[in-house]
Amino acid sequence: MEKIIIIAIFTEAIWETLKMIKKDKYFNIDRIGAILVSVFMCIIFDFDIFSTYLGLTKINYIGNILTGILVSRGSNFVHDILGTVSSMYQSRKTA
Repeated sequence: MEKIIIIAIFTEAIWETLKMIKKDKYFNIDRIGAILVSVFMCIIFDFDIFSTYLGLTKINYIGNILTGILVSRGSNFVHDILGTVSSMYQSRKTA
């Protein structure tokens, strides 16, 4: 059940981030740049929240790309979401 909740949170966050790309008929170059840099970094360093914290099966680059989109939201957002996921992961390990 907790994986469903976490994936729902991630899905919402990813969708809200992608919606920020275009605003009032114009593309937000800063948002696009942040997404591209974040995705690049997550691919280079092989960072994938979905396989690392949720134990989901890794599909080449998909987890890295989705993680990069989340990371592009900024450090406060990522810190909060990773804290939530980590606490759920730790409670599952001790149970």
